[in-house]
Amino acid sequence: MYARIRGIPERHIGTCVEQILEELLMYAYTDKLVKTYSGGNKRKLSTGVALIGEPSVVLLDEPSTGMDPVARRLLWGTVARARKSGKAIVLTTHSMEECEALCTRLAIMVQGQFKCLGSPQHLKSKLGSGYSLRAKVRSEGRQEALEEFKAFVNLTFPGSVLEDEHQGMVHYHLPGEDLSWAKVFDILEQAKRKFMLDDYSVNQVSLEDIFLSFTCPMPPTQEGKKPEQAKPAPPPSQPPSQPPSQPPSPLPSEPVLL
Repeated sequence: MYARIRGIPERHIGTCVEQILEELLMYAYTDKLVKTYSGGNKRKLSTGVALIGEPSVVLLDEPSTGMDPVARRLLWGTVARARKSGKAIVLTTHSMEECEALCTRLAIMVQGQFKCLGSPQHLKSKLGSGYSLRAKVRSEGRQEALEEFKAFVNLTFPGSVLEDEHQGMVHYHLPGEDLSWAKVFDILEQAKRKFMLDDYSVNQVSLEDIFLSFTCPMPPTQEGKKPEQAKPAPPPSQPPSQPPSQPPSPLPSEPVLL
């Protein structure tokens, strides 16, 4: 039906449908009702419908939600081949891994407004300067060892920010000024022996870190509100008037990564 809607000639419909079924490995479900499909298979079917007929522009809304890792990789491969063939693909997703795998350019939207636009590496270089340090301190019940390591990081990397701490695991953001990979690893290798670190990792700031930096909850602004003037008290014979009910404030829109 969708092939006919897309204007595919009747003699080519079978070939086009079989090609989509082969790419998405859905031959086993061709004779089953769609309502019996799992969530992942329904997502694959929707993607197949979007790709049939070789459209020049493809719109996908979180195409890999609910899929297992194997099906997700299969779908990404199908979408990547469609992109390489010259099609323009616009997708919305909350998966940073999906953005890394498929997107040549991405935009972060928060509350209906675009916050940034560019390639993944461009956004990392421009908005994610510095390094992400995660370390596990072998404190063995001694809080002093953890505190000593935190003091060492604050002294050695001025401007570092402790983003998370849980059961001896600390996560720091290290500023990138005058820091190289070699220098960071040399310092941490020495600290590993001195502070008894079980493990540590240093990474470039990820897309997820950039995404979270834009979507942190902000207190709602009260712009444009004027203080209410005092109203005269009602006469004793009349019941007190009720203030007009205020409509509920709209909820902030969910951040979506394109």
